[in-house]
Amino acid sequence: MCKDYVKTEFTSQSENESLARIIVSAFIARLDPTLEELDDVRTAVSEAVTNAIIHGYHEEDGIVFLTCQLEDHTLTITVEDQGVGIDDLAQAMQPLYTSKPEEERSGMGFTMMETFMDHLTVDSKPGQGTKVVMIKSFRCSGEEAIHDGTSAQSQAGGFEQP
Repeated sequence: MCKDYVKTEFTSQSENESLARIIVSAFIARLDPTLEELDDVRTAVSEAVTNAIIHGYHEEDGIVFLTCQLEDHTLTITVEDQGVGIDDLAQAMQPLYTSKPEEERSGMGFTMMETFMDHLTVDSKPGQGTKVVMIKSFRCSGEEAIHDGTSAQSQAGGFEQP
């Protein structure tokens, strides 16, 4: 099967987080995902887009880039911003860490992405932005979900750096 994709960009307004969920939901509908699979993907996308808006742009004007790609029954979602980037990626990936405790953030965004997707890669450079790539495989024609055994966590604390 050839690769199919959708690519869009939208302003870094919190209202657009729901737009991203709708786009991804519509895009993967052809896979006939279970409700659990759909909820998992939507939650991961929400977390990635919210991070771009809240942390990448500090709720100021910017553009969030969303790409969804399907190859066979594997979905790859990329969420990118050109915001401030992450100074200490290892620290940011730790559960309960938040750079905005005054806003009562839970610090569970990356943990939720890792939990709900099969694979997570985060690349960030201070002053240049952040790129989050999430991969999830779906069942084929009624088979159990396909999982290639790839762990979302690497030996370096739950993320991979290129």
